[in-house]
Amino acid sequence: MDDRFDIIRRYNLWDGKAFPIGYRRESYLRQIDGFIGNRLVKVIVGQRRTGKSYLLRQVAQGLIDERNVDAHNILYLNKEYLEFDFINTYVDLEELYQAYKRTIKPQGRVYLFIDEIQNIDGWERFVNSHSQDFVDECEIFISGSNSKLLSTELATLLSGRYVEFRIFPYSYQESLNVTQASPGRDSYIQYLQTGGLPELYNISNDESKRQYVASVKDTILLRDIVSRMKLRDVQLLEDTFTFLVSKASNLISVRNVVKYFESRKRKVSYDVVAAYISYLEEAFLVHKSERYNIRGKDVVMGNNKYYLNDLSFKNYLYPGFAYGMGYLLENAVYLDLSRMGYKIYTGVWKESEVDFVAIRADRTVYIQCSYQLEDEQTALREYKPLYSISDSFEKYVVSLDLVQRPSSEGIRHIRAYELEDNLH
Repeated sequence: MDDRFDIIRRYNLWDGKAFPIGYRRESYLRQIDGFIGNRLVKVIVGQRRTGKSYLLRQVAQGLIDERNVDAHNILYLNKEYLEFDFINTYVDLEELYQAYKRTIKPQGRVYLFIDEIQNIDGWERFVNSHSQDFVDECEIFISGSNSKLLSTELATLLSGRYVEFRIFPYSYQESLNVTQASPGRDSYIQYLQTGGLPELYNISNDESKRQYVASVKDTILLRDIVSRMKLRDVQLLEDTFTFLVSKASNLISVRNVVKYFESRKRKVSYDVVAAYISYLEEAFLVHKSERYNIRGKDVVMGNNKYYLNDLSFKNYLYPGFAYGMGYLLENAVYLDLSRMGYKIYTGVWKESEVDFVAIRADRTVYIQCSYQLEDEQTALREYKPLYSISDSFEKYVVSLDLVQRPSSEGIRHIRAYELEDNLH
C-alpha cells in the first residue's frame, strides 16, 4: 500500500500544491458551505461531466483558503482515475485511509473527498463507519452519477445523517459569467442552442462539440447503465433515449414508446421499456414531470413529460428533430426551476394544461412558457389557462419577447433571461 500511496500523493495538496478548480460554482458552494463543520455526509450527485469533480476540489481548496484547514487534513480520491483502480472495495478504501493517517499524520478532523464513490463496492459501510466516529473525526464529501444507487444505500444506512446537493450543467447566468456575454435575448438564444455542459465552453467548433457530447452520452449509457445494470439490449436503451429526446416537453406514456417500437416491427415489453426509462432518469439524462391536478392537489397517473438534463443532447446529436425554440425554452425553464429547488409538475386544470406547477416549501408557482407573444391572440392563448385558476398562488408567463408586458389579472410576464432574478 505504501508504494500505491505515492500515487495518491500526486493528487492531493500536501506538498503546497493547489487544485485546478475551474469556474467556481458559487451558488452550489454557498449551499455546501452552510453544512460544513458537522458529521452530515455531503453528497454531490448529478450527470457525468456537469462539474462535480471540480466542485469537490473547489470545496477542498476553500477549506484551506477560507477556513485555514491544514492541507494535510484533506484526502482527495477520484475513482475515475486509472491510478486509483486498486481501490475496488471498502476494505481497500479502509487500508488506504489508515495508510494516509500513518504517513501524513493529520492532527484533528480529517476532510475526506471521494469522487464517483459508486465505483467502490461496499462504499456505504466505510462512509457509515467514519462519518459517525466521534474519536477520529472525519467529515466526508462524496459524489456519484447514479441517483438510485446513492439514495438507496444512504437511506438504508445513513437515514437523517446526510445532505444531498444535485448538480446541473451551467445555468444561463453561469454561461454569461464564463463567456462574459451581455445578458439579454441574443445571449439567451445562444445558450439554448448550445447547452450547459461546462466543457462545451472550452471547445471552439460545432463538430468538436458534437463529438464531445456524443462521447458523454455514450459513456453514461455504457458505463452508468449498461455495465451497472448488466443490460443486454444496448440498442434498445439508445433508441429509448433517442425517442425521449425527440419528444422532450411533450406528454407521453410508456405505452407510447412501446407502440413506437411496434410500429417499426420491433417487439418490446412494457416492463422493459419502463425499466430502461427509469435507468435514464437514474443516470440524470432525463427528468420526469408528472401531471398534477391543480383542483385536487394530487398527482394524476398516466402520461408524463420528460425533459433533457442538458439541451446539448438535442442540439448536437439530434438536430433534425422538428421541434423549435419554444420546446427548448420550456426545457430550459424546467432546468432553471430544478436548480432553484422546486419540485415540478405538469398542471392539469379542467380542460387546460399548465406547463409547470412548481412547489418549494410553502411556495407554489404556476408558469406558462411561450417562445414569443407575437400578438394578442397568442397572448390570450398562453394566459387563458392561468386566468381560470381561482387560487391566489403566483402566476407567470415566460417568453423570449424583448418587451415586457404589463401584469394582467395578477399574472406577471417574465422574459426568460430574467427568470432566475424573479423566482429564486
